[in-house]
Amino acid sequence: MSFTIRKAKKKDMAAVFQLIKELAIYEKEPDAVEITINELENDGFGKAPQFECFVGEIDSKIEGIALFYNRYSTWKGRALHLEDLIVREDKRGMGLGTSLLNEVIKYGYHLGIKRINWEVLDWNEPAISFYEKKGAKVMRDWDVVQLSEQGIKDYISKL
Repeated sequence: MSFTIRKAKKKDMAAVFQLIKELAIYEKEPDAVEITINELENDGFGKAPQFECFVGEIDSKIEGIALFYNRYSTWKGRALHLEDLIVREDKRGMGLGTSLLNEVIKYGYHLGIKRINWEVLDWNEPAISFYEKKGAKVMRDWDVVQLSEQGIKDYISKL
């Protein structure tokens, strides 16, 4: 089956949002998605875009995305963060995920990026295997640290 990879457009954000919701269900957090389509449109296509996105289409329907943004490493310099690489579950295994990842890697390479980072859940063995086969190093000795919106508010209240 053939597919097309292209830069996302503002009008694609409803389809991107649906894939984000599908990923949340797959990752066992169906109620965790707080972002809205309107926020995706504004944050990705406003005056100061916060992310970039490639979409993968099959028969003119968006079946996968790679959403990423600029980052900076104190050790390496300019970097990208791949926030999510999502392929609709029934479309996996066709090469769409590989093609989306390829586009992100080529994009970073042409920008002179020194590193591309992303996370993968420790139980998601299909994704871990996919990334390792591509030459990515899954750093199992690092833990992800986050402060939620409520955590930020609680932190500020103690200052």
